[in-house]
Amino acid sequence: MGETLTVTDHSGGDWTALAERLDGMGEVRWSVCVRDGDGQVVFAHRPDDVLSTASVGKLFLLVEVARQLDEGLLPADVPLQRTDELAVGDSGLWQYLKVEALAPEDLAVLVAAVSDNLATNVLLHRVGLDAVHRATANLGIARSALHDRVRDQRTPATAERLSSGTAFELSGVFAELGSANASLVRERDRLLGWLSASVDLSMVASAFGLDPLSHGEPDRGLTLWNKTGTDAGVRADVGLVRTADAAFSYAVIANWRASDPRDEVLGTMAEVGRAMKQRLDASVR
Repeated sequence: MGETLTVTDHSGGDWTALAERLDGMGEVRWSVCVRDGDGQVVFAHRPDDVLSTASVGKLFLLVEVARQLDEGLLPADVPLQRTDELAVGDSGLWQYLKVEALAPEDLAVLVAAVSDNLATNVLLHRVGLDAVHRATANLGIARSALHDRVRDQRTPATAERLSSGTAFELSGVFAELGSANASLVRERDRLLGWLSASVDLSMVASAFGLDPLSHGEPDRGLTLWNKTGTDAGVRADVGLVRTADAAFSYAVIANWRASDPRDEVLGTMAEVGRAMKQRLDASVR
């Protein structure tokens, strides 16, 4: 797909207005890919561009944690301890809690629900970054990755960014999660259970009108699973939204350097969500 804009909605929908809006934001780099319930691309804008994805890369950590739990390599009943070495600020709840150790699945829920940085570091320390990279490669992912643990400061001696990826690959991961015959079939139930707890509905998912604190069950006929990433100059939302009869998997990534176009970026991400919701609403009438 390279550098070109693709508008190929097999359902007959018109994404032209959205395409023009993305093209009109010259200061923002976008990578966008929307797939239907069969995993076919229905809309894409520079889907193969590799952009910074902030905490979205934690998704690959969750994949490996689910695999190790499933295979018994990560004992579910042995709590993992936080340490001063792994301590980090910003997003998350564990840093504010008194409990010093939590079970791996509890940590996975914290990562999925509130993108908990401390929980991320403790899980990554236990399962290993190399194992996460192997799990990513086993998904057929070549250009998207989690590069490092979360750090308060990055230096020339550390990875330049936490994660990066393409909308084409990341939307494909959620297409896999939405398929009962996918390669993630063993990890699927755990991953979807964790991701259903995500509280960040501020981007693409803002269009669905769901309760950010409770949307694990269908609401308005919609069910959502997503993972987001936020950093200076980065907004990213990847996920799966479906009704009983239709589904979309999506990845919408925005990067910028100059100025602060966040309001326009968030508005455009919501437009992607509204385009999907319009088609999903039609499926439940």
